[in-house]
Amino acid sequence: MLNQNIDPYNALEAKTEAQKLAFAPIVFQTARTLRDLGILTAIDDAGNEGLSADQIAQKTGVSEYGVKVLLDMAISAHIVLWDNTNYSLANLGFFLLHDGMTNANLDFTADVCYAAMMHLTESIEEGKPAGLKELGDWETIYQGLSRLPEKAKESWFKFDHFYSDRSFPVLLQKVFASKPKRIVDIGGNTGKWAMQCCQHDEKVEVTIVDLPQQLEMAMKNAKEHGFEQRVTPYPANMLDKQQSLPESADVWWMSQFLDCFSPMEILSILKRVKAQLKPDSTVYILELFWDAQKYDAAAFSLNATSLYFTCLANGNSRFYRSEDFLEIVEEADLEVVERTDNIGLGHTLLQLKAKS
Repeated sequence: MLNQNIDPYNALEAKTEAQKLAFAPIVFQTARTLRDLGILTAIDDAGNEGLSADQIAQKTGVSEYGVKVLLDMAISAHIVLWDNTNYSLANLGFFLLHDGMTNANLDFTADVCYAAMMHLTESIEEGKPAGLKELGDWETIYQGLSRLPEKAKESWFKFDHFYSDRSFPVLLQKVFASKPKRIVDIGGNTGKWAMQCCQHDEKVEVTIVDLPQQLEMAMKNAKEHGFEQRVTPYPANMLDKQQSLPESADVWWMSQFLDCFSPMEILSILKRVKAQLKPDSTVYILELFWDAQKYDAAAFSLNATSLYFTCLANGNSRFYRSEDFLEIVEEADLEVVERTDNIGLGHTLLQLKAKS
């Protein structure tokens, strides 16, 4: 990543960027509307020759006024190019239209975060997810995931799975190198990891620890895949410090789970896991650390998503800096056996064991 202690802008550049920031919500909605109304697709289909505003209006059914006012903003935002007659797609427009990551992020921001972010100041002041009321009446978003408005639910899971799914092949090889017989998946969500484990090894048994609402979705998934005999639900609220955990697991698995908690809550969870470990048990934590990313865009995306946790998820968690997180691991009396960065789209896998 770039040196974070060097200002990348001179005074004029900074003032220009400040205007872009001031109007950023308008540019965001412009990009989304251009995509959703089919305007970017129409321009893309035309190739390098491009299309006039009148031609775009005819192809999309959008008024010529609508086409022009949107595309004038798109010119300034470098989404499209214009030769005084025809519009063609710029590189930025191409990625807005075709890139899976960009679309997952765009839809997540639009359908889950956008309205809620008007309550960010309140969330910071109160330490609570004040923006969650835009989606439903719950203390945290996790209690309401299965009951989110349909579009928000679709975009939430699309966003979550886009990043986690690309890590599965590498993770399965690492976790199953020791041939575990029983895995406890804390925060198993819809059961995607449990399904992957059962498909990878025909004998492994997986216990999913999560809220009852999440377990309902996970067990439905297990039944559809024919794994209900090897997947066991374990209802639990990990915010409850007295919450018990399953016993005698070979592997304890937490994927993109601990970022849903504050540092003290993470410490409490890890201490409870540590108390259940057998001498040969292994703990795996899969996380996204903003300071462990290869690209500035990835760190930018993670720090933005941290504010989703602030405003919508629970009000007190985030994607952590790796060294801050490792301090919690050490305080829980666990030690890192192996750390693997840059798995999939920027994940870090920590393999832990109890301190001897």
